Amino acid sequence: MTFDKDLQSIQEARDLVAVAKKAAAELAAFSQERLDEVVKEIAKDCAENAERLARLAVEETGYGVWQDKLLKNLLGSTMTYDYIKDMRVVGVLSEDAGHGLMEVGVPVGVIAALIPSTNPTSTAMYKALIAVKAGNSIVFSPHPSAINCITETVRVIEAAAKRAGAPEGTVGCIKTATPEATNELLKSRDVGLILATGGEAMVRAAYSSGNPAIGVGPGNGPAFIDKSADIEAAVRRIIESKTFDNGTICASEQSVIVERSIEDKVTEQFKRLGGYFLPEADSKKLSGYILRANGTMNPQIVGKTALSIAQLAGIEVPQGTKVLLSRQSEVSKKNPYTREKLCPILAFLVEANWEAACERSIEILHVEGAGHTMTIHAKDEAVIREFALKKPVSRLLVNVAAALGGVGALTNLAPALTLGCGSVGGSSTSDNITPKNLINIRRVAWGFRELADLRGKNQAPVGAADSSSNSPIPAYGTAQPAPTLPPAFTKDDIEQITRAVLKRLGQA
Repeated sequence: MTFDKDLQSIQEARDLVAVAKKAAAELAAFSQERLDEVVKEIAKDCAENAERLARLAVEETGYGVWQDKLLKNLLGSTMTYDYIKDMRVVGVLSEDAGHGLMEVGVPVGVIAALIPSTNPTSTAMYKALIAVKAGNSIVFSPHPSAINCITETVRVIEAAAKRAGAPEGTVGCIKTATPEATNELLKSRDVGLILATGGEAMVRAAYSSGNPAIGVGPGNGPAFIDKSADIEAAVRRIIESKTFDNGTICASEQSVIVERSIEDKVTEQFKRLGGYFLPEADSKKLSGYILRANGTMNPQIVGKTALSIAQLAGIEVPQGTKVLLSRQSEVSKKNPYTREKLCPILAFLVEANWEAACERSIEILHVEGAGHTMTIHAKDEAVIREFALKKPVSRLLVNVAAALGGVGALTNLAPALTLGCGSVGGSSTSDNITPKNLINIRRVAWGFRELADLRGKNQAPVGAADSSSNSPIPAYGTAQPAPTLPPAFTKDDIEQITRAVLKRLGQA
């Protein structure tokens, strides 16, 4: 008898969650030290398999460069582990006897993790480490086009976890990847939290599932080069960033904005380092390949080299071209150059001054990418501060390659492959996600005051009308004698007034 694939996948998702729920209950009893032993083994095995899994990811998806995916795998394993290894996130987190307060970290339970095809193996490693560190079990829903490399990564993680004493079901992965299985996973009542990294539609599905979710919206970060910048270093960093893994990290630059006074110097530097400015006809031709008819990014260009993209579009570019640049003056949802492009294509915009560039950056981010990331290259601290105060982003990166700066590899931000976009980006947090985002905090509070203390402190004299009294305010917590009624009113007077008011209100 043959069974419907969709129904099989739904049942698989249910079974995985059921086992993960049991594992989560056991993990909740683990001490931080015992969880750390499991995390250490997972990180070690992921690092040992980093190159093999990087090659497998490129072979399967066709996205990116295996040498760069190797570095991303080390970010998702070794760098993440080094950052979180001394973190205390379960059990007693803090005690303040003086104020009668204590905080206890409590795992959220089962985490449902969506894994994208652009960063498949590294994201699986990273999410497993932060989930288990926080005492949670995790079930992965892999992107169908990267299912083999993701399931192989999960196999490595699962074996390491078991060897370190984690219960069965601590790590699981849907092997029959269908939209129905993902939907079943997201909407399961036994899921404590969703970690959604992927396309905009999948992130929206996570937030509409009815379960708590941390989602990442699209990146579309502009990079502004101020006249005070080290132009050579700025252009070099942008090209390094945009070509790293062929632009598949969502924090990477999507457009470059320069001041008119330095336009020629910036243009010259881009050309010297492998940037090619498309003629208007070729720019128009390429624009038809960036987005699909439904307005979403064309997967044919994702993670491809500049030369491959040019060949796809039928345009000729010089050998050695690393990045394709298109001069633009209009910013809109319909302009593909001012949208997210996970490949070595950049919009190039020129503004009169930094103030105009500031407004243009905001305009771009409100088209797409609000809450995510942008970059500024400048030495003028006042300009940097103005950008920091006004930009609708969760990460403003300064004088760094955005792709690896945003994920914490080249900055001191938390190493992360899930970057919160804050409320402006429709996300529940603006953090680089760490184990601290994957727990509940139980707050224990001892009583310090009695109700009589509050009454004594806050009761106002009946009938007092003069707010200008200079009477001293009693010390906090000092019991005060009950106020006496003004002599102008008797008990009978008050009773009559009260009855009249209640009658007027229809209560008597």
